[in-house]
Amino acid sequence: MEDQKSEKFYARLKEQLLETGKWPSNYLYKFIVPTDKSKIDGITKIFDNTGAVIESKQSKKGTYTSVSVTVNLKNPDAVIEKYKEVSNIEGVISL
Repeated sequence: MEDQKSEKFYARLKEQLLETGKWPSNYLYKFIVPTDKSKIDGITKIFDNTGAVIESKQSKKGTYTSVSVTVNLKNPDAVIEKYKEVSNIEGVISL
């Protein structure tokens, strides 16, 4: 059931990206992660060697970290592929 929901979500996202952008294009990802070095490093590793600009900022209490990634990608499929890779990291919320 969860797979079906996420496939519908990704299909809709692809459609929106095709309608609103010219490709290749810069894309901004935003993630909220429990402040845990291994999880933040996991996100960073996914975007290694892509020329991505990665910024992170801890919440006031330090419980969570927001991670913003700006990267130039060739098409909506590449955007979705990165979302799927990041979704394998436990506790990450994609905005």
